Amino acid sequence: MSSQPHMVLPWVVRRTRLPLLSLRCVDCRSESATTGEGTFRVNANGKLLDVWLLVRCVSCDRTSKLTVHERAPVRALDPVELDGYHANDPELVASRLLDPLLARRNRFTLDWAGAWRLHTPSESIEEAWPVQVQVVFEDPVPVRPERLIAQGLGLSRNEVLRRVKCEIPLRRTTSAGFAFTVMPGRPPEM
Repeated sequence: MSSQPHMVLPWVVRRTRLPLLSLRCVDCRSESATTGEGTFRVNANGKLLDVWLLVRCVSCDRTSKLTVHERAPVRALDPVELDGYHANDPELVASRLLDPLLARRNRFTLDWAGAWRLHTPSESIEEAWPVQVQVVFEDPVPVRPERLIAQGLGLSRNEVLRRVKCEIPLRRTTSAGFAFTVMPGRPPEM
């Protein structure tokens, strides 16, 4: 049997919705918030602008503001970006929400549970061993490779650890693309 992969499969991790924010509510002390429809608030004070992303508590519906720009000169902002803030552009909401600097400045983390899906090809891999798989992330979804591979192949995590050769540690969380090779399982005993 050849050790070179017989088949290369593309897997894609896609966002299905915006992730929830782990952010303590000042009213009810809940830990979850959402951007809802994704609304920006822009406030002008002379030639300076403040831009906030509005989020609401999942439990009590209280609205809070995440600072995007604070006391920024109007000329410092890209006009297209500023129009996006005024129009509440969904792509701009997503890019700001996924920005790690915004998360650090506003002290929140993203809760990706239920916000992503793994897309795998429908081809059968039963005959072609070993199989090479390329995983691509469209958004920075943090997952453990062993769990992702187990879900995609329908194997137990122990079986994944035994049969998969990967370029990165399987038990460490990643949000960047990687490749792995699946080796054949044990033949059935007679």
